[in-house]
Amino acid sequence: MRILVLGGYGLVGSAVLARLIEAGHAVLALGRDVGAARRRVPEATWIARDIATLTEAAAWHPVIAGCEAVVNCAGILQDGPRDDVRAVQETAMRALFRACIEAEIRKVVQVSAVGASCDARTAFMRTKSAADADLAGLDLDWTILRPGLVLAPTAYGGTALLRALASVPLVTPLVGGAGSIQTVHVDDVAEAVRLAVEDRVPARARYDLVEEEAHSLSDVVAAFRGWLGHPPVKAVTVPRPLVRLVVGLSDGLGRLGWRSPLRRTALVQVTEGVTGDPGPWRRAGGPVPSGLRMSLRRLPSTVQERWFGRLWLLKPVVVGGLALFWLVSGLVGLARFDAAAAVLTQRGVGAGAAGAAVAAGVALDLSLGAAMLVRRTMPLAALAMVGGTLAYLAAGTVLAPDLWADPLGPFVKTLPAALLALVALALAAER
Repeated sequence: MRILVLGGYGLVGSAVLARLIEAGHAVLALGRDVGAARRRVPEATWIARDIATLTEAAAWHPVIAGCEAVVNCAGILQDGPRDDVRAVQETAMRALFRACIEAEIRKVVQVSAVGASCDARTAFMRTKSAADADLAGLDLDWTILRPGLVLAPTAYGGTALLRALASVPLVTPLVGGAGSIQTVHVDDVAEAVRLAVEDRVPARARYDLVEEEAHSLSDVVAAFRGWLGHPPVKAVTVPRPLVRLVVGLSDGLGRLGWRSPLRRTALVQVTEGVTGDPGPWRRAGGPVPSGLRMSLRRLPSTVQERWFGRLWLLKPVVVGGLALFWLVSGLVGLARFDAAAAVLTQRGVGAGAAGAAVAAGVALDLSLGAAMLVRRTMPLAALAMVGGTLAYLAAGTVLAPDLWADPLGPFVKTLPAALLALVALALAAER
């Protein structure tokens, strides 16, 4: 069967893609940036499209041409500079479903979310519910799958946050008033998609994909902590004002392109809980999803996981620290412009050239510090920081070699910043 998978390199989509390929299907995968995904999974035919722009049925026809089934694994937690929740999860999906009718593609599998409803507190859940309702009203062989908290080898979003919380030394910080959580292994979701596509479970039905048992957030984090091999520690409830401060900061950073799982949508979901009814899936003959501890046993737990958990915690410190270092450096140079220029004029550089050099340095410091705060420009800024530091040291060595021996270390102290920029560059990838 020729199947189109939307969001083919995402948390769920990548597992679905692998399962369908293993089952012998010809798979097309759609995503916004498919270069790396094409190299990782060359067996799939990759299509580069921004779903948010496919808001008319006609726009979907070239994409779905020749397909016999469509699986939607795309999703966006919250609006951002490149992300429009309603466009991707509702408007584009309505257009896609109508395009499927026009192209006589009857099989559509929608991966939604447990708890999605029209009166939900978040746009993520409301738009998922709207797309579900629209699909259910059409004359198609549709299946709506609603996973709980998905556990996966891929560390992204909520799965990354759980690893990070479980990696905090000394204590485990938790949000007070968190609701119950039912988990599901990503491979169980992928298998459910395969069964739905191959008509092995009844169509025109909604199924919650969740384990039987519900857990508290503290139990889930404790299970992750044991899975990582860390000793148990005391759970500490973070005061709500501090939680709101962190969420507000994360929402603000979201406008700069950072997709933190600590944004408002995630907080609301944690507070309301992630629970569903596994009964309909069980009665349809679907395999029982793994429980929390069994799912963790199915995931790799190696030194890579432990590194990730702690580096994830350090990433905002590294990025923010570098941005602050360069911004402060630029502001100090601006405030002490004459003193900075004097360092050069005292060594024989002309006043005009010295002023131009200091002005260029101030402009570079401020621009790189600001660029480090923007998700899209952060990798380039980190690379430029390394290059700028090396250029600064090379020029300084020629013009003022004595500063290498200065007790305040104006040259020596730039080297750790350059090394930290390399660390930031290594941490730049999100998927």
